[in-house]
Amino acid sequence: MRRFGTQGRVYPNKHYVVSRTDEIADFIDRVKDGRYIVLFAPRQTGKTTFFRLALEALTTQDTAYFPIQLDFQIVRNTAPATFYQRLYYMIQREIKTVFQQRGKIPPTSLIQFLEETQLTDEFSLMIFFQELLGFLEHKRVVVVIDEFDGIPQTVVSDFLYTLRHVYLSDEPRCPHSVGIIGVKSITQLNYDRSVSPFNIQDEFRLPNFTLEQIQGLLGQYTDEIGQAFVPEVVESIYKQTAGQPVLVNRFAQILTEEMDIPKAESITMTHFTTAHTQLLRERNTNIDQLTTNIRRDPRFESVLMQIMARDEGVDFNLDDDLISELATYGVIKEGVDGMCDILNPIYLYRIMRAFKPVVNGLEQEYFSENTSDELRDYLTSTGQIEMKALLDNFQDFIGRAGFRILQVPETPQESVGRHLLLAYLDAFVRRIGGLMHIEVPTGRGRMDILITHNGRKYVVETKIWRGNNRYQVGKTQLAAYLKSEGATEGYYVVFDHRQTPEPRFETEVIDSVSIRSYVIPVMQDAPSNGQTER
Repeated sequence: MRRFGTQGRVYPNKHYVVSRTDEIADFIDRVKDGRYIVLFAPRQTGKTTFFRLALEALTTQDTAYFPIQLDFQIVRNTAPATFYQRLYYMIQREIKTVFQQRGKIPPTSLIQFLEETQLTDEFSLMIFFQELLGFLEHKRVVVVIDEFDGIPQTVVSDFLYTLRHVYLSDEPRCPHSVGIIGVKSITQLNYDRSVSPFNIQDEFRLPNFTLEQIQGLLGQYTDEIGQAFVPEVVESIYKQTAGQPVLVNRFAQILTEEMDIPKAESITMTHFTTAHTQLLRERNTNIDQLTTNIRRDPRFESVLMQIMARDEGVDFNLDDDLISELATYGVIKEGVDGMCDILNPIYLYRIMRAFKPVVNGLEQEYFSENTSDELRDYLTSTGQIEMKALLDNFQDFIGRAGFRILQVPETPQESVGRHLLLAYLDAFVRRIGGLMHIEVPTGRGRMDILITHNGRKYVVETKIWRGNNRYQVGKTQLAAYLKSEGATEGYYVVFDHRQTPEPRFETEVIDSVSIRSYVIPVMQDAPSNGQTER
């Protein structure tokens, strides 16, 4: 039985696989056209799987092509001489493997040529490929290099110049086509900041899964096992992951392997909510990679918080080193309007958690001393959440805390209100046995917190104060979102960081939806010497 794969490369005979038919056809067309193709994308986006499937499709369609697949991971941090020795070992092994896979024996002359040849530098590499062509009966050699980032810094420039020289030479040339796969782009690998030695590159984009591709992926499981996913589950998986391949497969893995749902039952939104909660809280390689990357540079936190807080957005400017690195790590992407977007709501939630202090020093003041341990003061007699009372108390808590909110450790001032609200609601939801996640796909300007408890959903939208016009527009946006979700009420929390804030709270009906709004001051000065806080 096949399964959903989340560890490294996936295999069609072992795993459910997104076929990427259109992308493979595009790749094959470029190879046949003799292009030198580069694909740079974050780790765990399916690059290696895609290129191997594409090469298999190419060689199945046309045996005139001879694939040589290399991996530069094992040459990392080596001296130039060692690099070329290992490179030659990989090339020899791949040539023999291709003959074996095709049920053929390499010609004696080719074996002798391989045994007598040595690679010592980029010039010997160029000569080797020129001579190799004659031993392969003029087949078109396609070289695909995975983990190209592993190439030693001391050889990267000359190696690329060699490929460029081959590309510009007369036909027939060897290699006919080259595919370079990595995380860092050629520009980022060009450490001396000189003109790129590989300006002939043909950039190839491998997008995240579309909704249709996720439907097809999960449909393979349904066809084999008979267990269906209700359409809303598939759409929710796409919405929360934005099609990120590992997260999609991890969702499916939890639902089909770890939750022990009877195979005779359909996988419903109740099951999705449980799996979603697990994914939001668990440690896995993809999330570990995310949190490691966003902590690489202390400045990343400020940039990410600006992306989340600013309605006008942050320009997706790849000439800016911080933006470029965050994009390279797959944390942000370019939105349809050219601004930075957090890749998906799951990443947004985990980023907020990663930068949220483990202890903010104010936890004991969230609720009054008279509040019951079970927090029943904020539940109705039928077990529904009294959101008005809960958020009224949060507003009071911020007032009680006063200037001390500015002392929350390692938290930018503009983010402290959201951090505290997230921590406050998280503490409440956990104690009553509810679930909480972030719903807005991009996180720019607004952030919708969705709480689920006893079969009911509660939406809390948060923003930073950017003037009265945007405050009013935010209500309209929230009303439209609530209607699309079939909700009749929502909550709107705006944090005011001005020196002279205007606190307010109001309840109004907009387009038949009830919205309770709060404008909460969070920028308060510490009392001067000799004064006490009121």
